Amino acid sequence: MAETSAIEWTDSTFNPWIGCTKISPACDHCYAEALMDKRHGRVKWGGERSRTSESNWQQPRRWQKQAAAFFAEHGRRQRVFCSSLADVFDNQVPTEWRDDLWALIRDTPALDWQLLTKRPQNIGKMLPAFWDEVRGHVWLGTTVEDQQRADMNIPHLLRHDAAVRFISVEPMLGPIDLEAARPAENIRVFGFPVVDVLRGCHMHAPYGIRPRSKPGKAKVNWVIAGGESGPEARPSHPDWFRSLRDQCAAAGVPFLFKQWGEWGDTGPIISASGPLFHQFENGAWVQRYGKKANGRLLDNVEHNGFPEASP
Repeated sequence: MAETSAIEWTDSTFNPWIGCTKISPACDHCYAEALMDKRHGRVKWGGERSRTSESNWQQPRRWQKQAAAFFAEHGRRQRVFCSSLADVFDNQVPTEWRDDLWALIRDTPALDWQLLTKRPQNIGKMLPAFWDEVRGHVWLGTTVEDQQRADMNIPHLLRHDAAVRFISVEPMLGPIDLEAARPAENIRVFGFPVVDVLRGCHMHAPYGIRPRSKPGKAKVNWVIAGGESGPEARPSHPDWFRSLRDQCAAAGVPFLFKQWGEWGDTGPIISASGPLFHQFENGAWVQRYGKKANGRLLDNVEHNGFPEASP
């Protein structure tokens, strides 16, 4: 849809179709629904899916032809976020549309395709027969807004090889420990599964101990985090972001802090009332400054970590 994207972690966006159905708390205040349904009336959210125009489908082919010039200018490959207004692994999308998308991805090997889904359980049955041909320039990601979704979604993501595996923690609606138990994992210790998804290793130890362990193949290569925007934005605790940042730093995993969103960190407040302040259970406060005013600095640092580029 856009040759140049304002999204901090991509270069361009491409939507093969538009429309989706809400399936998790992260979907509650969906910006795509607000834009495509409520503002423009393009689709009925939760209902039909609308395939985009043939001219739009030709954009990635044009980017493919310009790939050498892009690399010469930026020193890396062009990143394309696919389906910012939909979900590639949506089971309500006609199979032939997805087949056409996979064919397009195969025909554009100079682009790094970023596929972010809230339905990672569908990835396995929706990958193309020629997945081995294209996985080297496909980044697979899933949204995990809290610990429950991390435990549900990450195991499905880790079952599939890709150039990059990533998670988007946006909006962040609760604390997330990426060293916590993953219920869907096959390895169990004393009857319980334990895995560190940032290091790709199963940790065998008595309860409460996190020792060194041998790294494995399946791990998360990149973490994106951000708060929520919009009139109904829910606040994120600043320490949730700090914890993710620190977990990534300890594991050597690139971390990108996309935005605070509407709510931002604030100093100690003795008392406050009204919609401009929110207090968490531990006593910490955040203030509603607005997305533009909050910016992207976390403890005065802009975090723009990216995984290594595809060859």
